[in-house]
Amino acid sequence: MNRAPQVEDILAGRFQAIARLIRDIDDQSPRVQETLKRLYPHTGRAYLVGLTGSPGVGKSSLVDQLISRFRRQELKVGVVAVDPTSPFSGGALLGDRIRMQHHATDPGVFIRSLATRGAFGGLTPSAPAVVQVLDAAGFDRILIETVGVGQDEVDIVRLAHTTLVLTVPGLGDGIQAIKAGILEIADLLLVNKADQPGAERTLKELQGMLELNRLSGQEKDWWPGLLAVSARTGQGLNELDQALESHRRFLEEERPDLLAARTRLQVKDLVLNLVQDRAKARAERRLEGSPDWTSRLEEVVARRKDPYSLAEEILKEEFG
Repeated sequence: MNRAPQVEDILAGRFQAIARLIRDIDDQSPRVQETLKRLYPHTGRAYLVGLTGSPGVGKSSLVDQLISRFRRQELKVGVVAVDPTSPFSGGALLGDRIRMQHHATDPGVFIRSLATRGAFGGLTPSAPAVVQVLDAAGFDRILIETVGVGQDEVDIVRLAHTTLVLTVPGLGDGIQAIKAGILEIADLLLVNKADQPGAERTLKELQGMLELNRLSGQEKDWWPGLLAVSARTGQGLNELDQALESHRRFLEEERPDLLAARTRLQVKDLVLNLVQDRAKARAERRLEGSPDWTSRLEEVVARRKDPYSLAEEILKEEFG
């Protein structure tokens, strides 16, 4: 099958083509679909590392350090950083991304910020497709940094192979984390800024929570490791390298069934999201483009009809 020039450029790792396609994906351009279809057979080679945690825990600083360390291993690194949406432009507020700019001239590093655009769960709807583009473009490691809006950022575990959950001394995150179940998604639990006062106490609190989980009789394939690190001083980063590699080997060599299960979950989420987006678009066209459906909508507004029945009618006519 002949491939379009843009596909060839992306497979060759040309940054301009990658950036152009990611822009179109983020803008929800309908023309990206065919390109993504052609790129998909070339995905599945990258290893995906997710980072999540509350604002101020130093995710961007740690990403910056991980980029440098992966590059020393001669690995190509892609970064997808989800940022709050600008209320004026609708684009991403770059924030701490400025700290990564010394990688901007490195031909082995590609960094892209995506706006949440109202999405919850720490990611943006376009993030999985953007990750696929970087995967097809030949990046060995893809770092995915969530927006950092609170303790409900659990979507990342459905996308990443290894999920890092960050906390820092002094925020009281230990208690908040266990309430929200954030510990459940961690493959590695990191106390960042470990050079600051209170780090030892935070470590002990989290270690106690992990021990309680073990004593509860839960059966888990992988118990999260707990590390004290400092992106500023470099403390614990060698141990983090080893822990990341250990979890990667665990999935790829010891438990490929778990890796396959995660991949199936990613594919299922992707398919369901595409179906949902298309179904919503078709329903919108019905409700906005037909006098008959507009009148039915007005009946709901007037309380002569309920929205549940109208939704059932749309589904029946669209999908049988």
